[in-house]
Amino acid sequence: MAAQMHNTNLTAKQDCILEPLCFPEHLCGSASLTSSSDGRPVTCSLCSDSFPASEKDQLLKHMVLDHKLVIADVKLIADFPRYMLYWKKRFTEQPITDFCSVIKTNSEGPVEQQEHYFLLCDALPEDRILREQLQQRRLEEVLDQQQKERDDTTFHRACMFCSEEFTGNRSSLLNHMAKEHSFSIGLPDNIVYCNEFLNTLEWKLENMQCLYCEKTFRDKTTLKDHMRKKQHRRINARNQEYDRFYVINYLELGKTWEEVQSEDDRELFEDEDDDWSDWQAHPVCAVCLFCEQQAETMEKIYTHMEETHEFDLHKLKTDLSEYNCRNVALFLKRTLKYFNVICVVCPGLKFYQQVKLVNYIRRELHQCRCYCCQEKFETKEELVQHLVNTGHVMQLPEISHWDQPQYYFPTYENDALLTALSDSESESEGPNPSSEVPVIAEDISNLKVIKQTSVLNKLLKDRGGSN
Repeated sequence: MAAQMHNTNLTAKQDCILEPLCFPEHLCGSASLTSSSDGRPVTCSLCSDSFPASEKDQLLKHMVLDHKLVIADVKLIADFPRYMLYWKKRFTEQPITDFCSVIKTNSEGPVEQQEHYFLLCDALPEDRILREQLQQRRLEEVLDQQQKERDDTTFHRACMFCSEEFTGNRSSLLNHMAKEHSFSIGLPDNIVYCNEFLNTLEWKLENMQCLYCEKTFRDKTTLKDHMRKKQHRRINARNQEYDRFYVINYLELGKTWEEVQSEDDRELFEDEDDDWSDWQAHPVCAVCLFCEQQAETMEKIYTHMEETHEFDLHKLKTDLSEYNCRNVALFLKRTLKYFNVICVVCPGLKFYQQVKLVNYIRRELHQCRCYCCQEKFETKEELVQHLVNTGHVMQLPEISHWDQPQYYFPTYENDALLTALSDSESESEGPNPSSEVPVIAEDISNLKVIKQTSVLNKLLKDRGGSN
């Protein structure tokens, strides 16, 4: 969603990020069901342009470029064509600003370089209700389809392992594969779009691909031996390609079957004492800022960036905090004459400043541009080498350059590094003498001058004169 926003400071059109950016899904393990397409064209909600359902990304680009409209969490909209038709009607009835948050980019730059974007998201009650209604309608359609398949007696198909044919109900074939070939895809009553599911599995086998690890082999004999010896005669539950064939994935959009199942399990044991001793969190799978390295903990990814790329995010945040404090102190010393500067603890970078900083660095690296000197490169590898050679790894431009509203939005939608950020105030347990902020106290070294120039003295003189 947010990565559709682009930095209006860029003058070259190729620098604009117009597509949603995402790290490879297997890194983060988050499941998402794409809306089923029935071939309907999707019409833009702000003009008459329409796009095939398979080219939804082109429509999203069109709305960003031509209408400055960004739709949040598009992948969680159950029926995108209906969603667009609904808002097309509503936008003709009321101004778009009645429904969308307005975001001004480059807010501190020249007026001619500022742009206004419109964000449509489920923070708006009407949008949230619409999404829930579309989700409910989709669930009802899936349940109707499942019931038809359960009642269907015209099912006819051959086993993909032994070619034995089965006629009648789909459960006979699924039970046969589970019993005779030790291959189970789940209970028949939990499956929907069964024929499409089996077609997908057969296609993989015909192309010599293992159903579990998805490696490709030179012939069927080698594939068969591999699946038997490695116990790969099963599907990979982590493969999101199969999510649409299980009813449980339609219960709550945006949640995986594991998350739904875990919630059901908690309800079963809600009366028991909480015992989290055997709980295991899913790995965060954070990705390095400079390369494709990933790690399951923040400590590992921080260590990797420091040792491999000489980039210390913690130190950078501390340096920026001290820079802010020094600037404030210098300003006060230059402008105030009758005050002393006393120093106390500086709170450091706020949480959202840290978010902007990470998103800014991600954005610049994605565009192969040095975030310090703005020099462009052909490849990301050349840029990383430049950062090391010039010592720009730990250098940033003025804070006003990256502390902009557009960097509230993640460059990559599933950037786990953002989830590990925390407010500097909550991290500090005591005073840090190296981080100081000025607090003003009155200077009483020249009381006579202060009394003569004080506001109270002037008010008393004015009152005496009026009497």
